[in-house]
Amino acid sequence: QVQLVESGGGLVQPGGSLRLSCAASSNIISFHTMGWYRQAPGKPRELVTTISSGGNTYYALSVEDRFTISRDNAKNMVYLQMNNLKPEDTAVYYCNAPRVDNHDYGRHPWGQGTQVTVSS
Repeated sequence: QVQLVESGGGLVQPGGSLRLSCAASSNIISFHTMGWYRQAPGKPRELVTTISSGGNTYYALSVEDRFTISRDNAKNMVYLQMNNLKPEDTAVYYCNAPRVDNHDYGRHPWGQGTQVTVSS
């Protein structure tokens, strides 16, 4: 069973930046598409961005040009650089490997997530 641990969240003012990290317990990052999800208060979990094993990326329109996903296969790590943060980015952020049939679901158990709060 793959374990995923997110870290790097915190409180930041609008316009600020954060870098999130996702540590996987195996080398799944080297072989499978990985993604970041977020769940804001009162809203369902949504897929924010993905990166394939070949390095192709996808971004939701709400974060495109502000967020950057990357991976380090040797360290089994996935990162999310978040710039120009907005209050609507406030959410708990999770990483997982999206299911091919339904990207709203992950292949592995969800980790604890990391809280990102954007507020003045």
